[in-house]
Amino acid sequence: MIDLAALREKLPQKLPWKLPRKLPWSPMTVPVIRMSGVIAAREGAINLDRFAAPLIRGFDAAKSGENLLILAIESPGGSPVQSDLLGRFIRRKAAETGVRVVAIIGDVGASGGYWIACAADEILANPMSIVGSIGVIGGGFGVHQLIRRYGIERRIVTAGTNKLRNDPFSPEREEDAIFNRSLLDDIHNAFKSWVRTRRGAAIDGCEAEIFDGSYMLGEKAKSFGLIDGFGDVRSVIVERVGEKAKPAFMGPKKKFGLMRLLGRDAGVALINAIEAEAMSARLR
Repeated sequence: MIDLAALREKLPQKLPWKLPRKLPWSPMTVPVIRMSGVIAAREGAINLDRFAAPLIRGFDAAKSGENLLILAIESPGGSPVQSDLLGRFIRRKAAETGVRVVAIIGDVGASGGYWIACAADEILANPMSIVGSIGVIGGGFGVHQLIRRYGIERRIVTAGTNKLRNDPFSPEREEDAIFNRSLLDDIHNAFKSWVRTRRGAAIDGCEAEIFDGSYMLGEKAKSFGLIDGFGDVRSVIVERVGEKAKPAFMGPKKKFGLMRLLGRDAGVALINAIEAEAMSARLR
């Protein structure tokens, strides 16, 4: 009978050699993080909780490989909070690893989508891509006239002068409108500051055209300094790494199971599709 414990003690604690980072016959790959959809703090959307792990895997793969990470962005925007969290997270990882990050915008990289793209060291797009929309939008509905017409009496008690701010069942107050404008201006200023920091001299003299909230095609975006050039994922990889190099697409892990098809995830997918369509319509 073999004494495994005794055999284990005779083995060296450390091997005298190390495995190479990449075997000679291993294909050259470049990690590509697909970021597609609306940016929001909920399941199924683009947010830091879902993308932190794939981004870490991507940076690790890039560091041990070709030192290049690609962000493939397809997003009309969404939450400024999640856009900022992702942008700062990407910059931290880039500083830690020394990996070069290239953002490639597909059909649309607008508003929050462009915010995330600015975290890259270089931004590319297609001449027909929708780019920009450096602005903030907010709003709601007022239905106080409707409930009055039908004789509906509303009873509500609050503690705090502004606890009922922006209540859709009450007439709009002037102080609420002023507050809303100030809030949007603060977010817009943060957005503009981020773009200035990341794009630098490339946008000098173009701020009036690019910071008004409008969007534009990639061709015009390049002339304003919002992007650095044109390209798609595969052409960029071939050009910068070699003809034999291939993309290694990465993203959040999907949950499998029957309930995913029939239950909650199906509803999440429907909400995402509706919200994406509604937001993209504003870009037309």
